[in-house]
Amino acid sequence: MNDSRLWQRAADDIHWYRAPATLLDDSNPPFYRWYPDGVTNACYNAVDIHVEQGRGEQPAVIYDSPVTSTQRILTFDDLLDQVSRFAGVLSGQGVAKGDRVIVYMPMVPEALIAMLACARLGAIHSVVFGGFASSELAVRIDDATPKLVVSASCGIEPNRVVAYKPLLDEAIRLARHKPDSCIILQRPALEAALVAGRDLDWATVMATATPAPCVPVNANDPLYILYTSGTTGQPKGVVRDTGGSIVSLKWSMTNIYNVHPGEVFWAASDVGWVVGHSYIVYGPLFNANTTVMYEGKPVGTPDPGAYWRVIDEHDVKVMFTAPTAFRAIRKEDPEGSYLAKYDLSGFRALFLAGERCDPNTLEWAREKLQVPVIDHWWQTETGWSICANCLGIEQLPIVPGSPARPVPGYDVQVLDADGNRAAPGAIGALVIRSPLPPGTFTTLWNAEQRYVKAYFSRFPGFYETGDAGYIDDNGYVFVMARTDDVINVAGHRLSTGAMEEVLADHPDVAECAVIGIADEMKGQLPLGLLVLSAGVNRDPAVIVAEAIQLVRDRIGPVAAFKLCAVVERLPKTRSGKILRGTMRSIADGTSWKMPATIDDPAIIEEITSTLKQMGLVRDV
Repeated sequence: MNDSRLWQRAADDIHWYRAPATLLDDSNPPFYRWYPDGVTNACYNAVDIHVEQGRGEQPAVIYDSPVTSTQRILTFDDLLDQVSRFAGVLSGQGVAKGDRVIVYMPMVPEALIAMLACARLGAIHSVVFGGFASSELAVRIDDATPKLVVSASCGIEPNRVVAYKPLLDEAIRLARHKPDSCIILQRPALEAALVAGRDLDWATVMATATPAPCVPVNANDPLYILYTSGTTGQPKGVVRDTGGSIVSLKWSMTNIYNVHPGEVFWAASDVGWVVGHSYIVYGPLFNANTTVMYEGKPVGTPDPGAYWRVIDEHDVKVMFTAPTAFRAIRKEDPEGSYLAKYDLSGFRALFLAGERCDPNTLEWAREKLQVPVIDHWWQTETGWSICANCLGIEQLPIVPGSPARPVPGYDVQVLDADGNRAAPGAIGALVIRSPLPPGTFTTLWNAEQRYVKAYFSRFPGFYETGDAGYIDDNGYVFVMARTDDVINVAGHRLSTGAMEEVLADHPDVAECAVIGIADEMKGQLPLGLLVLSAGVNRDPAVIVAEAIQLVRDRIGPVAAFKLCAVVERLPKTRSGKILRGTMRSIADGTSWKMPATIDDPAIIEEITSTLKQMGLVRDV
């Protein structure tokens, strides 16, 4: 599946200081290395090259911040100036090739500038989502051992200002490793007190900065570390290399998303997540697209028409966001009435990823927008799509519930517990034959053995995605749940995702989650939690009864679906993923800790109260 001609042609489409003579080093599996003797620079490919080719006056970054009522446009000329000067600032603080820099920032252009400045020097950035708890930030400081931290005085939410600097100060106090210095962007909403001798003001140091040139780096040198949660509680530092990232992300912009240089692409995510790395910062800029940085929410900043306004005002051609964003919009505006206020005639396609998109949400978006709505599947570890409807190659028929077929470079298979290939339609572990294509993770930071054990040991020769699903007779992949969310009810392996599909079809349900909870008789039982659409005022007990009957009718009595409740909201990460594992642990009475990525910890109390009322919370 990894066609050497494809990845050679894609490599020919980027700038190299020294073009690679070797395509793939497969001498030490599973540590495969693409373009091992190539020399390049990610910042040069994202910024300098476009200025040299005459795109200096083209907008590179559109910053749209409804929470501060501000907008800014940075051209490629502007971006080159600011990135090269901030690289000079970093260099002046002793940051050099191979050093780590932690970026702990809100959704402002300076976060993107800091990331590119690191890449310019060959330094390795590690972006930590702004507002993360001090203890979690401290763990990342100790693991990455950064020379310097770039942060801001605060982040701004729709109803509150989050002071970042006290969180950073406490994290540094907790951490064993102490960074040499911190550079702080002071925001007008809340200025921070600086620590003398350690902290520097962004504006002050930029005013006297000397621009720094790009530093050539080996293709396999790390571009960044991005931490993702681990089952042991110790975060996993996913390492992405430089050459493979440039090649794959630039290729994906044209071939998957079908956007062309000069067009506006918007990934409504955050730079703290992998989507932000791949498709707010690097992918669009490698492809000479204009990228949108949006500091706001899908609803509440100020209304459910927020996304439509951005698409209209900035002539967005293609958008990428999480299904949960569209569930939130649909919940607040089920008829899509806000769409009528805006001109979306230039909008071509919507891509959804981050968690499984239920067919109901996909159909709603497709009906309202009248453009292709593409569910695609990928992970922090892969960095770009595993499966997608590749609009730049050939648009396949859209099958709701499936992210279509594997993208070129990915050999996706379904294996049973014994490692045998599953029959079409049978649920099993979704795996990818090694080697993975360029741009996927090359190791875990300081944890090579963990990299092998966590991802490549259970099914030798394959990368274990941790997702479960099946492949149908037409080769379409269906990602039904995380492997842990395939539940065993009286010996029957059942997909919680399939049950969620059914529940989402109920006309009053805006959002739902199904988790498997422990049961002495059947091993596990499914529990459904429903969030109702805005304006629904029917008796929740009646809706619950209807939902239970729906699952019984469509999946059958084998599902033993009898536990169901209406809740105000579901606990989620800031990126929109529902915290099913946490809810399962609460119900089962097993130990758990508050996830660092949770959007609102108060929701956990609400869910716990609901589960107690159902008699489900066991004593630990």
